[in-house]
Amino acid sequence: MDEPRLYRIDAFTTEPGRGNPAGVVTHADALDEARMQAIAREMGFSETAFVLQASGDDHDVRLRFFTPTTEVPVCGHATVGAHYALALESGRAGRTRQLTGAGVQTVEVNAYMGDFTVRIEQGPPVFHAPLAPHLVRDVMAALGLEAGDFDFRCPLQVVGTGHGKLMVALERRSRLVELQPDFDRLAALSPAIGSNGYFVFTLDVDEDDDALCHGRMFAPAIGVDEDPVTGNANGPLGAYLVRHGLLRSEDGVVRFRARQQAATGRGGYVDVEVRVRNGEPVDVAITGHAVLGSQVAQLLPDSA
Repeated sequence: MDEPRLYRIDAFTTEPGRGNPAGVVTHADALDEARMQAIAREMGFSETAFVLQASGDDHDVRLRFFTPTTEVPVCGHATVGAHYALALESGRAGRTRQLTGAGVQTVEVNAYMGDFTVRIEQGPPVFHAPLAPHLVRDVMAALGLEAGDFDFRCPLQVVGTGHGKLMVALERRSRLVELQPDFDRLAALSPAIGSNGYFVFTLDVDEDDDALCHGRMFAPAIGVDEDPVTGNANGPLGAYLVRHGLLRSEDGVVRFRARQQAATGRGGYVDVEVRVRNGEPVDVAITGHAVLGSQVAQLLPDSA
């Protein structure tokens, strides 16, 4: 068995130092859960992915994901990072079935201009009921928003394709950029709203913008105050926009680019596809570029 190898991959970007950095540990079977959590904490990225051998016939590889404080079922940018690292190791593109805490997903690595892109079939979207009015008020207070800031076409609602996020739509991009949330209040609210992630977005874009929307994502309850680019937010967003009539396709597939940038200035983009049947979203896929930050180390399973 190969020894574990530790990488830093910048996902959802073509520029080093941009996008969303992920830790990736390939050949991680010799690592126990405590060691995985310790590595994720030491790396300090919003998520670190651990690549394991398959445990059944319905998948080709297993992935586990850890924030600095806890394990999460699935992560978009760390999935991009993991399959990009595997492609760099093998030199090959191809389709893989991965097992995560969100079930089995198909991931397709494609050759692109001497490099690779990673496409993740996220699966059917799940819609929770819109938030009750008292919870809307609590979220407003925690985000520092007023009623006039909202895009009232869009209810506050948790939507997921494996790891749900609360969708919060704002009328103006300028308001999105200046947000300064109360992270302690957001973390305390997470159990009540049924999600650890708050995806705040706007459809207010410039005329020459290549993106349909811009967003920011906060998840302080799992140790991630703000995530630079989030695959498991922008993918469900596509299904949400179709459901609420803001992205139209009677049948077929709709595609768009979503941009996201944190207060630090770090950010990138996600290309989203939503398959639509009879006007309803039935499944979602996202595609991301990636850049090798570094092969940080070759780990020993019992290293401190």
